[in-house]
Amino acid sequence: MAEDIRQDKKANFSALTEHNNNGVTKISGLASNKTGASKKLVIKNFKDRPKLADNYTEDTWLKLRDAVGAIQNSTSIKYNLEELYQAVENLCSYKVSPTLYKQLRQVCEDHVQAQIHQFREESLDSLSFLKRMNRCWQDHCRQTIMIRSIFLFLDRTYVLQNSLLPSIWDTGLELFRNHIVSDGAVQKRTVDGILEQIEHERNGETVDRSLLRSLLGMLSDLQVYKESFEERFLMETNRLYAAEGQRLMQERDVPEYLHHVARRLEEENDRVISYLDQSTQKPLISNVEKQLLGEHMTAILQKGLSILLDGNRVMELALLYQLFSKVKGGLPTLLQHWRDYIKSFGGEIVGTPEKDKDMVQDLLDFKDKMDNVAQGCFNRNESFINAMKEAFEAFINNRPNKPAELIAKYVDCKLRAGNKEATEEEMERILDKIMIIFRFIHGKDVFEAFYKKDLAKRLLVGKSASVDAEKSMLSKLKHECGAAFTSKLEGMFKDMELSKDVMIQYKQYTQNQSEPSQLELTVNILTMGYWPSYTPMEVHLPPEMVKLQEVFKLFYLGKHSGRKLQWQPTLGHAVLKTEFKEGKKELQVSLFQTLVLLMFNEGEEFSVEEIKSATGIEEGELRRTLQSLACGKARVLNKSPRGKDIEDGDRFNFNNDFRHKLFRIKINQIQMKETVEEQVSTTERVFQDRQYQIDAAVVRIMKMRKTLGHNLLVSELYNQLKFPVKPGDLKKRIESLIDRDYMERDKESPNQYHYVA
Repeated sequence: MAEDIRQDKKANFSALTEHNNNGVTKISGLASNKTGASKKLVIKNFKDRPKLADNYTEDTWLKLRDAVGAIQNSTSIKYNLEELYQAVENLCSYKVSPTLYKQLRQVCEDHVQAQIHQFREESLDSLSFLKRMNRCWQDHCRQTIMIRSIFLFLDRTYVLQNSLLPSIWDTGLELFRNHIVSDGAVQKRTVDGILEQIEHERNGETVDRSLLRSLLGMLSDLQVYKESFEERFLMETNRLYAAEGQRLMQERDVPEYLHHVARRLEEENDRVISYLDQSTQKPLISNVEKQLLGEHMTAILQKGLSILLDGNRVMELALLYQLFSKVKGGLPTLLQHWRDYIKSFGGEIVGTPEKDKDMVQDLLDFKDKMDNVAQGCFNRNESFINAMKEAFEAFINNRPNKPAELIAKYVDCKLRAGNKEATEEEMERILDKIMIIFRFIHGKDVFEAFYKKDLAKRLLVGKSASVDAEKSMLSKLKHECGAAFTSKLEGMFKDMELSKDVMIQYKQYTQNQSEPSQLELTVNILTMGYWPSYTPMEVHLPPEMVKLQEVFKLFYLGKHSGRKLQWQPTLGHAVLKTEFKEGKKELQVSLFQTLVLLMFNEGEEFSVEEIKSATGIEEGELRRTLQSLACGKARVLNKSPRGKDIEDGDRFNFNNDFRHKLFRIKINQIQMKETVEEQVSTTERVFQDRQYQIDAAVVRIMKMRKTLGHNLLVSELYNQLKFPVKPGDLKKRIESLIDRDYMERDKESPNQYHYVA
């Protein structure tokens, strides 16, 4: 500390200010009286260290003690703060620091000890006690900060150099902790009061959050937060929410309960932000989740999951997923119940024969609904999506064959002409959805059999709504099941295309004939292996038709030698020109209807027996044909006696009075509903095909391996076969192949087979 002493001022050095810490004093050279004379600065060391005045230390401490007392009693300080700071610095410079530190600590300790008495009053209520404690703590913090500002030099030199000594601030905390907060009764009343306030707030009352924040901050600063408060707080939280969880699970329904849990979690998180220590958040939230959710997971799901899913309660399902994702084991438990729900609900759709009519639409709607839940509520969780697929696959295949058959019929309904409910885009979406359900089916060959039968009807009768839609469906099936699956279906389309070309050639051929026919003939050439098998039926055709058939046969076999044509009258149809009293009409009818109507060119009235004898139509088919002509909407025949059903004694005559607003009238054949026998026969054909496929697979495997054990052979078969099959059925096919000498058992080991070349 250097002082510049000018010549016109008298040097005035005090014992405390004439030196610096290094004992160096600046003495300026005396300036000349002459104006403009230069100044000189000479620096020399003290010869002797300046001494403190007698009683300086005691007097200075008394001043400092008075100042500390004034701060503690909130009265005005007599001395300038800068002067007090300088005094501390001077004392420290003369190695009085240890004594000064001890004296200061003692003064502070005496003051803190005196504060404990205000907390002994029993008459104070809980909230008043907390306010008094908070006021005492705030005062103590403010006083400690002021005292530290005066003794800052001591804090930054002596205390800093002695690592074992606490700083003045830490000393203040230590004294408050040791003499006030660590007092058993005071601490208990403080923590009890805080817990009581928190309980009030949890019960919906308003509390002073700033008071709680300050007191809990005090416990945290004093490092007693965990042992004095947090442990008890978490214990009380556990007790409160355990009781609340038990009570509300009985009283409330699941959606209401879930909203309550979410609200409670939000409140507790807000509590952490407002006044609890951040370290409490994890155990606190974990406790709330455990007591309100973890302990009741199964009960919540058993009581409410089906209600939420049945009612499509999307918001609550999303909340359920969100809450369960926080609890240990929550999502696996939810996953299992979700899977069980799908199996149960889907099993009802598939397993109730009375609902077969709506089964496929119900399945599509159910799949849509579950997809929306998985996507929108379960956060597109891969595990949930896979569980849904597994559940669908399980319940759809619980009832073998029927779902496959009904899906084929549903597709037929959508692709048939007259289905105007869908645009091309909607049709594509419907087919995509159907393919999703189709993927779950194991017996896809059953679907193929029924689909082929319906496709044949659509193609032959011209009932297909859209060729593009048909080909789109075919393309989807090919992509899903491979080219082998759709080869016959593609063959059917190919036959229809080739038939058009054949008919163009046939027309050219007939034009060159010497006697062209008055009738137009259109023929579809069907490759027998591609199309469903139709029962051949011999009927008595008029000579004109027989002649046309012969002409076509001559034409076709002339171009394709070695082929054989078999006519299928069940699939034929014709357009008849008819004259009624009202005028001329055209009737679009089946071949059987044609044969019946042509009889009335030859006579006025016929009995059922006479018509049967003349046409050769099978009795059941004839009755349906007569019913369509005499009992349907377009009654071109009169039946006597009147009635809806055809009886043996009924007689028919031509209805000359028939009227209709259209010129061309389509008379629909009475559709014989697919009988159980027909369904069984289609299914049996599928099973027969399966046996051939099993035989072929066994021979193929044995030919390659030569020798193979039973279990390995069965395992290999399961890998190769694309339809469900029971081990017993495989065993029967193996036995059959052994009987037919395709393979043989090992003489020593019956479970070993050898291929017989």
